[in-house]
Amino acid sequence: MNNSSRRPTEEREFPMTDKNFEVISELAHSYTGIVLGAHKRDMVYGRLARRTRALGLPNFDKYCELISAPSSPEISFFINAITTNLTSFFRESHHFDFLKATALPDIKKKNAHSRRLRIWSAGCSTGEEPYSLSITVNETMDMALWDCKILATDLDSNVLNHGQQGVYDIARIDTLTEQSKKKWFYKDSHNPEVVKVKPALQQCLRFKRLNLLEPWPMKGPFDVIFCRNVVIYFNKDTQRELFDRYADILADGGYLFIGHSESLHKVSDRFESLGKTVYRKIK
Repeated sequence: MNNSSRRPTEEREFPMTDKNFEVISELAHSYTGIVLGAHKRDMVYGRLARRTRALGLPNFDKYCELISAPSSPEISFFINAITTNLTSFFRESHHFDFLKATALPDIKKKNAHSRRLRIWSAGCSTGEEPYSLSITVNETMDMALWDCKILATDLDSNVLNHGQQGVYDIARIDTLTEQSKKKWFYKDSHNPEVVKVKPALQQCLRFKRLNLLEPWPMKGPFDVIFCRNVVIYFNKDTQRELFDRYADILADGGYLFIGHSESLHKVSDRFESLGKTVYRKIK
């Protein structure tokens, strides 16, 4: 969008000053590690104007005061508002093809004695990614013989609640085969526009709120980590720290999947590239 097509700042309901945006950006980075560049200003305005209006505040000065206060309950709403959540079932399908054809068979051999599988969906959004992982695991592993667990985490409590419920607009599963739709989803007899995931997909899944930049309560090791389209919001130093922590919690030879626009080049030397944004831990 060019400048001529933007709504002038002075015409907006709550004018956002440069100082307001600076405070908001600094707090966003402090609370989440997310970097809000100037190109995100319109997006930030749109999301936070709704919060400012809902709270009955007169301007962004007051909103900035609110989210700057330690332990303010608005901080959680602020984080939810600025977090971008874009996902779909089997998004970047080549990752799930690789998981099914290569990674899981490899893990089956390595973990034949323990029969243990641990997967982490970091930045799981509304749950489509972990449910896609659950479908892949259920179709590949003997769930009666293997101890399979998938951890799904996100910073945004709203999307986690959505994921836990496992209820989706029916259009969300348009890309799945008819066989998968029938096997893994129920239709709602009261609302033909929605579907619900079947309990079998939820049995190995656990949804938890987690800020990736804070201490992690889980010990691992994980065999697979999906962290896709998450680090693009972080600066390079934060990315280096995060991928180092991923390497620490991954099993030897464990697999890391990142987003199509992301790379470990000059960020981490603890993984080898297997192509198409799939990596394996080497140290």
